[in-house]
Amino acid sequence: MLTLPKPEVILTHESDLDGFVAGLLLQRLALKIYGEPVPLQAYHYNYWKQRELRESAAWITDFAFESRMDRKDWLVVDHHVTATRATQAHFYHDVNKSAGLLAYELCREHGLASPALDRLVHLNNVADLFLEEDPDFEVAGDYAGLVKIYSFWNLHTLIDGELERLIDHPLLEVMAVKRRVEDPIGFEWSKKHLAELSPTVGYVDTIVGNSNQVVHRLLEMRATKYPVLVTLYRRMNSVFASFRSRNGEALTVAEKFQGGGHANAAGAILPKSVRTVDDGVEFLRRMLNIKNETPINNLAGLFSGFDLEKK
Repeated sequence: MLTLPKPEVILTHESDLDGFVAGLLLQRLALKIYGEPVPLQAYHYNYWKQRELRESAAWITDFAFESRMDRKDWLVVDHHVTATRATQAHFYHDVNKSAGLLAYELCREHGLASPALDRLVHLNNVADLFLEEDPDFEVAGDYAGLVKIYSFWNLHTLIDGELERLIDHPLLEVMAVKRRVEDPIGFEWSKKHLAELSPTVGYVDTIVGNSNQVVHRLLEMRATKYPVLVTLYRRMNSVFASFRSRNGEALTVAEKFQGGGHANAAGAILPKSVRTVDDGVEFLRRMLNIKNETPINNLAGLFSGFDLEKK
């Protein structure tokens, strides 16, 4: 059993169910061990990379391990591939398990387990690792869609931070209907609305349905020549890019835009000067066709001279 340092804060990924489940489980674990609540903070990748790590002790989950996290009295629970070795931090890591499952294993060691949590953690694991052969794959996708549709903190407020209340939640009926009705319609529409951003990256316009499922099917059926597909959406006055692939190319593209994630499922937030999805398409096209192999570190500066009104 790991001897865990007392955290000042728990930090997790805001964009998906895995960060949601892992963050809330670690918060519950801290309460069990130390008898007092620990605040939870959630970030998208770009904002996370800009956050200063000022705490003397913290728990981090669902973010790839970096050298700046390698600090005494820090616990990192994650499953992303990393080349960084932990020399000081407590690093609980397995690329074959979701962050939620890793956090739950720690919870189980401290007597925090239940049939409801067993079920939820399993579904999260299937969805986050995209385990297509699992019989619960479709239902797991419905659960994962809850964070995408209703957002992290809205969902947190709705269930009052109690993960068990997600099991068989009435909103899952909405997700199931959306999957059955919208996804086939969305796939057929998006298949006809692909645009080239570069020789290896295609933009998928989505109008209805679960964009992740639509893009997955496009890649699985080889309905496009592009190894990487990207979708865009606008939320909280920012434009988000979601990159998908089948052979590990998505993460490399996302990192050019200071994003992160998994090899075949990654994301990034575009600069604030990108105000609409149409702006985002033009921005990605220009940046992806710049002839260099280094990350695009000054995105706002590169984009400042681009007159969006002349598209």
